[in-house]
Amino acid sequence: MERIVDTEIEEVVGLIISDYQDDRSVNKVDVYNQPDKKAIYDIVEKLLRIIFPGYYSDKVYKVYSVKNNISATIEDVIYNLNKQVSIVLKYHNGSEDQAIIDQQARRITLDFMRKIPDIRAILETDIEAAYEGDPAAESKDEIIFSYPGLYAISIYRIAHELSLLKVPMVPRIMTEYAHSKTGIDIHPGATIGRYFFIDHGTGIVIGETTIIGERVKIYQGVTLGGMSTRGGQKLSGTKRHPTIGNNVTIYSGASILGGETVIGDNVVVGGNTFIINSVEEGTRVSAKQQELKFSNGNPSK
Repeated sequence: MERIVDTEIEEVVGLIISDYQDDRSVNKVDVYNQPDKKAIYDIVEKLLRIIFPGYYSDKVYKVYSVKNNISATIEDVIYNLNKQVSIVLKYHNGSEDQAIIDQQARRITLDFMRKIPDIRAILETDIEAAYEGDPAAESKDEIIFSYPGLYAISIYRIAHELSLLKVPMVPRIMTEYAHSKTGIDIHPGATIGRYFFIDHGTGIVIGETTIIGERVKIYQGVTLGGMSTRGGQKLSGTKRHPTIGNNVTIYSGASILGGETVIGDNVVVGGNTFIINSVEEGTRVSAKQQELKFSNGNPSK
């Protein structure tokens, strides 16, 4: 095989570097003034250690007391989250004075960290819902250690609080991190009540303007989405996703679409249903049974 020579490599490098010299969206070479996805992922994992002490703890630090370990982790998160929030605020608000941005980032970071007891309280209800709703769960410890649904919900709860504080980009990076690990896509802008249970979970999509009440149970493959995205950015800020009432169960493969679609309290939505109109409370929705055809594959019969 003929060896690639240095001059040919230099030619290719020059060709690609010269392609960076315009203002297209794919060109962002100022790496020091844009969010660091790896750093944000690290913040997420450390926040999980703070929220679930003992479950996500770094075993390297087992010789230290829980208090000292958590204290060091909290300080680490405050420093790094403040840095990332400052970066995204500057990135989003370009021309604003850096001192003002730094002050805003500090306030947001501390306000968020003070919300952690509230996040822990609502996650306790989510764990309870999972334990009560899944007869296969042997313990709450098993749910915290191994259920992808709770993992995705936990990161959503974190990201949602940052979204409420008007932090750009970081909340979405967090929930897409959970999406990549679990197959569960929850937009941080969605509003989700207490005692929320995702069973199995793979393929679930919950859109930005979705509102979900309390004690809702969702199975794999459910979509709570918009009717159409053809309007593009003109639809930004509008209610595009459904509202789900309290005590609702949505079985696998169901699609519930549209900002005006309201699912009332105590509704059961059957699997593989397609809903674009509101459903009154107490209703059971099911798809008409498909006709099944069986063949033994023997052409002589």
